[in-house]
Amino acid sequence: MDAEVKDGVPTPEEARQALVALRGEVAKAVVGHEETVAGLVVALLCRGHVLLEGVPGVAKTLLVRAVSAALDMDHKRVQFTPDLMPGDVTGSLVYDSRTSKFEFHEGPVFTNLLLADEINRTPPKTQASLLEAMEEHQVSVEGKPWPLPDPFVVAATQNPVEHEGTYPLPEAQLDRFLLELIVPLPGRDNEVEILHRHATGFDPGDLEQAGIKPVASAAHLAAARAAVAAVQTTPEVLGYIVDICRATRESPSLQLGVSPRGATALLRTSRAWAWLSGRDYVTPDDVKAMARATLRHRIALRPEAELEGSTADRLLAGVLAAVPVPR
Repeated sequence: MDAEVKDGVPTPEEARQALVALRGEVAKAVVGHEETVAGLVVALLCRGHVLLEGVPGVAKTLLVRAVSAALDMDHKRVQFTPDLMPGDVTGSLVYDSRTSKFEFHEGPVFTNLLLADEINRTPPKTQASLLEAMEEHQVSVEGKPWPLPDPFVVAATQNPVEHEGTYPLPEAQLDRFLLELIVPLPGRDNEVEILHRHATGFDPGDLEQAGIKPVASAAHLAAARAAVAAVQTTPEVLGYIVDICRATRESPSLQLGVSPRGATALLRTSRAWAWLSGRDYVTPDDVKAMARATLRHRIALRPEAELEGSTADRLLAGVLAAVPVPR
């Protein structure tokens, strides 16, 4: 499927087909991780940002690069390191001796899809340089705002926080991410397929060789976003979302539950998931499908719960099992 649209403006169905095709293009380079790819598509639909967490070597960076290659949009990559400065990300004023003026030189954040690689390997000051960009879609330099392109999505990768040389993301930064997706180690069959591809000449540094082509454009994404905005929700489903979030606030195992902003995030992702599933209305199953990815980074366990082996996903699974599902 070509990323171009003959009539200029794609229909909602053409937009859905393009995003489904995007998932197929990514599979040419990445084995498995279908849920992670689907989460990235949801983030694109919701104008949200996504945090991918996994141990080194599970194809987090390759995954985002493959999504970038399948999108007919501008994309850039920043490798976050301990010595990275905020201006290296956002841009800075540079003195031009020819004009005797300071000129603003855009940083890599001025793009449609920014890959922030290993974001938790840089100190909090540089991590915070993305806060305004992610929330306001602009960068302020010397008091002057510089708007970012539309669409603008940050896909950040991070290693688990217990790994050496990492800086935990502050709560304010985590809250800017719509989704946190866990990238697991592959199953045996998938790992065999990965080795088979490498044995037959696959080069993860050359995505053109893998045959990935742009199949979704900014026009497709705009049409898809408009269609998602029209997805209907009933009062019962809205109440279900609220009950889930309120249950996390009342859990004795949590010191921080989901805020109202987290509830609105779950509504947004549930609508996007419903539309991708071919429906114009949200069901409780859509809410359940997006709950963990949308909420796991918005809760904080009590120390005693962590010592007992509890995790955010286990707590959320218990909440979903306990909250009554509307009919």
